Amino acid sequence: MNTQLTERLNKILPTITQPGFLSGEGIGSEIACHIFDYPAEHELQVREHLALMEIHFQRHHPQMKVLHLNLFDVVRDYLSDRGYLEKALAMQESKGDAGVLKALRGPVSSEKVRDFIAGHHQLSSQNLVLLSGVGSIWPMLRAHSLLNCLHTIMGKTPLVMFYPGVFDGTTLRLFGRISPKTAKAGTKPYYRAFSLVPSTRQS
Repeated sequence: MNTQLTERLNKILPTITQPGFLSGEGIGSEIACHIFDYPAEHELQVREHLALMEIHFQRHHPQMKVLHLNLFDVVRDYLSDRGYLEKALAMQESKGDAGVLKALRGPVSSEKVRDFIAGHHQLSSQNLVLLSGVGSIWPMLRAHSLLNCLHTIMGKTPLVMFYPGVFDGTTLRLFGRISPKTAKAGTKPYYRAFSLVPSTRQS
């Protein structure tokens, strides 16, 4: 267990249960999107902490409407709903990962997944949305693309994305290595997001 990560994880609940955080106080007109980045090798520790957080909300903040979306589960349910899941599993066996990823590139777009989420959850009526499973669903769905379109259905609800990589305040690097591509070579993508509990890790 990573001690520094434990200390950062323990700061999450006191931060996100503050009235000022839930109301977006201090961020002006910015989108209420927050990122908690962590070393990918400690994924299990983060999952365990998320499970404890959900229990804490149920016991100590029953009045709060907190929605936890695991992207792996979301995409699985989306594929099942569209009738693609069994076909995708069969294709993976016959054509491998590359074949199924190529076939699902169109159906599993960020916009379509966003619309699926919107059809099943009223995000704008939640007090808080937690987003996890980013590493599990890569590269089928890329978190930065989903973030860029989720704001259209979030309203003023704050979102916290648990990110297995590095967020330096402006850019994301999945697993600490993979940088999102930009339309213009030599430029860095910028995200309108805030670091939930800043890390002292070097980028």
